[in-house]
Amino acid sequence: MSGDFNLLIARLIADPAALETQLDAAVASLQAAGMPVALARMLDSCGDVLEIGLPDGDPALLRQILDTHFAPADVLVSKGEVRLPHVFVSDMDSTMIGQECIDELADFAGLKDHVSAITERAMKGELDFAEALQERVELLEGLDESAIQQCLEDRISPVSGARTLVATLKSRGCRTVLVTGGFHHFADPVAALLGFDRVVGNRLRVDGGKLAGQVIGKIVDSAVKEQVLRDEMAQMGPDAVSLATGDGANDIPMLVAATYGFAYRAKPKARAAADGWVDRGNLTAILSLLGVPASEWVAG
Repeated sequence: MSGDFNLLIARLIADPAALETQLDAAVASLQAAGMPVALARMLDSCGDVLEIGLPDGDPALLRQILDTHFAPADVLVSKGEVRLPHVFVSDMDSTMIGQECIDELADFAGLKDHVSAITERAMKGELDFAEALQERVELLEGLDESAIQQCLEDRISPVSGARTLVATLKSRGCRTVLVTGGFHHFADPVAALLGFDRVVGNRLRVDGGKLAGQVIGKIVDSAVKEQVLRDEMAQMGPDAVSLATGDGANDIPMLVAATYGFAYRAKPKARAAADGWVDRGNLTAILSLLGVPASEWVAG
């Protein structure tokens, strides 16, 4: 945005029928909070994106006010000009795919409800991730390895817009990394399907064709996810722009470390920590919020 490099920028996609009324109310709330609006316009490249610029202000308060007036909406708040990322790092389960792989796998052992309850608490940040993962993996001991392939074929599918998001970012020279607290048994084929350049995940131990109830090596937790993003950024240089997507508490450090951290249909803690969120549309909303017009999207 020429001349707007120092502005606090908000971009959002909301209900077009109510947009004018919602904008008037949001501008009044921002003014009352000591954050006057310097500009409000529809983005030229993406006609459904409203762009709001403020000379200064608190990004967290801005996100809160936007949420109050426009929800459900897809939102991005940026300190300064919105730029395309050089690296994209994403969570897998419930972000790039619509399922939690370990929950679906547990169903083959008749334990889905029990395992899903543990997963939900871990995603909300109520349990230590590594301990919760190991507890769930132990419950799968003795399950035939063939259940993994059956689960992949019958249960696992990308979320809407995932392939287009990855393919379009790659067409712009962006490096793409799938990082998951799940397992390579699932992540490798998912990454191949979606076009990711690199995969980081956990490895299940298999003995004699059956799951051994153990994870091999260090568990990929929130600290590892954050480090992967930082390492990738370091390779791109000091001016690198990064994008991250996730949905659970385990993704928070990665979302915070990224230039643009997006929470996708996320748990409250992850959503509150992110620079933006996708609540209304699919993952292609991120492309619109970054200013990539639909005519330039690449089908995955």
